[in-house]
Amino acid sequence: MKYGFVLPVYRHGSTLEAVVKSLLSFNYPIIAVDDGNDEENRALIAAVAEKYPLVTVVKREKNGGKGAAVMSGVYKAYEMGLTHILQLDSDGQHDVGKAQRFLELSNQNPDSIICGYPEYDESAPRHRVNGRKFANGWVHLVTLSHDIKDAIIGFRVYPVEPFVKMLQRTLYIDGRMGFDIEVLVRMYWRGVPVISEPVKVFYPQDGISNYHYIKDTLRISGSYTRLCLGLIPRLPVLICRKIKRHFKKA
Repeated sequence: MKYGFVLPVYRHGSTLEAVVKSLLSFNYPIIAVDDGNDEENRALIAAVAEKYPLVTVVKREKNGGKGAAVMSGVYKAYEMGLTHILQLDSDGQHDVGKAQRFLELSNQNPDSIICGYPEYDESAPRHRVNGRKFANGWVHLVTLSHDIKDAIIGFRVYPVEPFVKMLQRTLYIDGRMGFDIEVLVRMYWRGVPVISEPVKVFYPQDGISNYHYIKDTLRISGSYTRLCLGLIPRLPVLICRKIKRHFKKA
C-alpha cells in the first residue's frame, strides 16, 4: 500500500506551506493541484514545491472547482502508483493531527473510504451547521443507511483504484462543491464501505471561502437530484444489502 496526499489549491497559496509542513513527517508524496490560480497564488504554490521535494504540482490552466482539482489529483496519484490518498483542504481548516488516525484506519481497512465528520468549535457559523444536517439527511435517503455521517467534509482517505474506476464509468459528476457528496455516494453504491471518523473543523475569521452561496447551493441541489434519480435503479441492490446486514447483526 502506497499512500499520498491530495490538496486542491485555489486562492489559498498563502496557507499551503503550513499544511504541507504538517504532513512532511509522513514522508508520503504530496500532490498540490493548482486549480487555475492567479499569478500571485501560482507563484506561492511553485515556491512550496521548490522548497519541499515531496510536493508535486498538478497545474490546471483554468479554475474548474474543488471537485475537478481533486479528480486531477487522483489521476496523478494513480499515475504515480499510489494506492490510497488522503484528501484535505489547503486552507488549514481541518485538524491535520487526525491524519495519523485516518491513515491507520485505512491501513486496517484498505478497501474502505475513511471519511471525516466535523467536530465544530465556537467559530462555526450556525447556518452552516444546520445546513449540513439538512444536506446529510438527503445522503441517508439516497444510500438507505446512516453509514455516511457527513458527505460534505473534504477530509477523507480514498482507495485510488476504485475511485478511478468510478470516475471512468460515471457520465457526469459535479466538478465544484457538489463533488464531495456525489463521489462518496457513488462509491458507496458500488460497494465501497465508508468508515466515519471525527475531525475538528475550524473557521478562521480571516479565512478565504470559495463557496458562492447561490451558485454552489444550486449545484449541490443538482447533485442531489442526480443522486435521487440514480437511486431508483439501485433500490433492489441497496435493499438486499440492507437486509443482509440486518440478518448478520441478528
